[in-house]
Amino acid sequence: MTVAKGSHNIGPQDGKVLVNVYKDGMAAKMGHDLTLEATSWSGKADINPDDPSASSVQVTIDAGSLEVVEGKGGAKPLSDNDKRDIKKNITDKVLRDTSISFESTGVSGSTPRLQLKGDLTINGQTQPVNLDLNVDDSGHAKGTASFKQTQFGLKPFSAMMGALKVKDSVDITIDVQLPTA
Repeated sequence: MTVAKGSHNIGPQDGKVLVNVYKDGMAAKMGHDLTLEATSWSGKADINPDDPSASSVQVTIDAGSLEVVEGKGGAKPLSDNDKRDIKKNITDKVLRDTSISFESTGVSGSTPRLQLKGDLTINGQTQPVNLDLNVDDSGHAKGTASFKQTQFGLKPFSAMMGALKVKDSVDITIDVQLPTA
């Protein structure tokens, strides 16, 4: 099997978009490294398995849909109230409930290892990013990209007068199942 050629709509029914943020600061041991999941996102993948460079991807994420799914470390496990507070801080103070979008500008490599170059837009600011992607014969695609929040005019969250804060660097992971031929 190979990924089906053509234009495919993708969304949460096809997989996950995860955002990983990491604790920092003098009080970091009290905080958690967080995994957030975008529960509302949509996109289009135009796939040409014979010529990956002719493929493209476009994805839009509702920033307000980011939910805390995991917190590693910390002085205590995250409660439901902690998760609600974190979501409120992310949507109200950091992202201000905007949309996040990615549009590829080029694809290089050959299956299974591809690199998508593209434009990531957050907070109305666009910056180039690279997404390293592995696509297997069953159509399973998994990739990661990293960026710095400050590149997009975002101020990483901090508390306790900066003793507990979030690192500037953020990782995004996509894990989707594409249609196969």
